[in-house]
Amino acid sequence: MIDHLTLHVNDIDKSKLFYTAILKPLGYGMTSEFPEWKLAGYGTKAKSSLWVYGDGCKQPTHIAFTAKSADAVKVCYKAGIKAGGKDNGKPGIRKNYSAGYYAAFVLDLDGHNIEIVFHDKTKKAPAKKK
Repeated sequence: MIDHLTLHVNDIDKSKLFYTAILKPLGYGMTSEFPEWKLAGYGTKAKSSLWVYGDGCKQPTHIAFTAKSADAVKVCYKAGIKAGGKDNGKPGIRKNYSAGYYAAFVLDLDGHNIEIVFHDKTKKAPAKKK
């Protein structure tokens, strides 16, 4: 549904290292770079869907990336922390969200809330009481 998204950051070089690390376990990488514009694109070989623009962060954003497993959520979380991000919610089931909602949250270098989520379709919502 989303064609692309741009995150405004304060330090493009540090942000490139962070996004390269946290997105690699999901199979995404840097697909485009325009140093003269302080701009880097991430996605697949076919398309850049996330743009990181080093023009200064005025308002943090929330973005959620889909993972293929709970283990992938854990790997991304650890990679994000190692790359300089801050814990904003350790990997785990989010019971208040929906059945099988397994996620982790990392604040990037500019305070953007980066969520990695796995929707475990094998988990069912509890039966509602009558």
